[in-house]
Amino acid sequence: MEGPGTRASPPGSERPGEGPLQRADRNMLELLQELRVAQTGVQILFAFLLSLSFTDRFAEIDAMQRSTYVVTLLLSVITAGLLVAPAAVHRVTFRRGVKAETVQMGHRLFTVGLATLALTLTGAVLLVLDVAVGRAFAVPGATTIGIVLLAMWFALPLRLLRQSPANVEGPPPGDRGAARL
Repeated sequence: MEGPGTRASPPGSERPGEGPLQRADRNMLELLQELRVAQTGVQILFAFLLSLSFTDRFAEIDAMQRSTYVVTLLLSVITAGLLVAPAAVHRVTFRRGVKAETVQMGHRLFTVGLATLALTLTGAVLLVLDVAVGRAFAVPGATTIGIVLLAMWFALPLRLLRQSPANVEGPPPGDRGAARL
């Protein structure tokens, strides 16, 4: 019987012989591997954005380009922070008996980080296209990129979840806030 704040695992979500702690460990390892992929790209983009302000051509950009640059740079810092946060949360909560909750928090931080990454990439594309080919192409081009990223990273997975709810692993046991995300 389920207690308060617990939830039965969906069919097919656990591996044979896998208990709640082993499942949380596996989920944490999968989350950290996914974060490694995203973090590398964000770090490269952040370094690129930092270096732009030290180029000779930077002095020639107009007010909109400068604003786009500043917003995109700040978004890249927030994105990097969000993508590093799950590892930091794991480190702070290590061996404190909250592995399942740590995995769920990491999932939420990573999801928000993906959203800010989509905005960061869109801003970077807007800036580069605006400088390279002009605003008339940059705005619709960057908008298209933003829509495509959001569709691939959020709309497509949500569609899968709606189509196959029985195969969804769901939140770890003991997650009281599972319905929020």
